[in-house]
Amino acid sequence: MGNRLAGQTVLVLGGRHLGAAIAEAAADEGAKVHVASHRPGGLHIDLRDEATIAAAAAALGPVDHLVNTAAAPHAVPIRELDRDKTVDAFTAKVIGPLLLAKHFTIRRSLLLFSGQVGWRPARGSVVTGVTNGAAAFAAQHLAAELAPVRVNALSPGIIDSGVWDGKGDGKPDFLANAAQRTLVGRTGTVTDVTDAVLWLLRAEFLTGETIHLEGGRP
Repeated sequence: MGNRLAGQTVLVLGGRHLGAAIAEAAADEGAKVHVASHRPGGLHIDLRDEATIAAAAAALGPVDHLVNTAAAPHAVPIRELDRDKTVDAFTAKVIGPLLLAKHFTIRRSLLLFSGQVGWRPARGSVVTGVTNGAAAFAAQHLAAELAPVRVNALSPGIIDSGVWDGKGDGKPDFLANAAQRTLVGRTGTVTDVTDAVLWLLRAEFLTGETIHLEGGRP
């Protein structure tokens, strides 16, 4: 436990997996942390409903840092694309962050989450890829719009955060294969992500950038 964020307020969107870990890490560094989710209970923000964003912003007031981990993946072949799910995917990664920037007073930084699929086109991942790539462009343009507030994006590779638990008995082989595609010979951990997030929240000379946390995957 340290005090690198002492006296600062951090709002994390998304209370599962990485969102929960980021909230805990920020609290351990002395921050006052709020966690928002579209699920019932706690601070309610549904990025599909602008009124919930405006209400939360009015209730919380200014925040020092805002971290958006929301995602709504829609990884299907183009012939199976669902319009509403596609809109949800863009809302989580792009439209939602724009509305957060519209309504919240952010004192120090806004951090968006992208993902490695944005830079690796493949069949069946067009929506996920485009939305993750768009998050990086959103960070660039919001950095200019909100300056001197810093805006960056973090693009993780394969992280053993719990999101892959649905693979069941196939998870170990999946992670092992992913590790072989990195230069460091392993997949990412939750601590890798939280360390990067804490650094980005304090990196006062960095804005408009996307940091690729992928173990040097070519």
